[in-house]
Amino acid sequence: MDYSEKVMDHFANPRNCRLMEDADGVGTVGNPTCGDLMTIYIKVNDDEVIEDISFQTFGCGAAIATSSMITELAVGKTLDEALDISRNDVAEELDGLPPIKMHCSNLAADGLQAAIENYYETHQS
Repeated sequence: MDYSEKVMDHFANPRNCRLMEDADGVGTVGNPTCGDLMTIYIKVNDDEVIEDISFQTFGCGAAIATSSMITELAVGKTLDEALDISRNDVAEELDGLPPIKMHCSNLAADGLQAAIENYYETHQS
């Protein structure tokens, strides 16, 4: 299976891979078929901008790479902008994924969306 250099870089040197104890929103998603499990943590400022984001992923190299990439795509964006990050955006930023691994980009986008939904559920004013 051929992975792009970007996928290999994000797998070997994942960005923002850590537990965030004081997260404002947490989203955990999984794929029972392949066993990947991903948690995305977000810290949101008063302007609803994601000022910090991290992840913990148990899964294949593509799952780790897409988790890393989604954190880079989402940081500094408003929650609305972050919700617009699509599954294809993640794969495109990584210069593509093998078709059999596209579900990993789905997980990353779904995890970010779940974290944002969790933020809204717990921060209703």
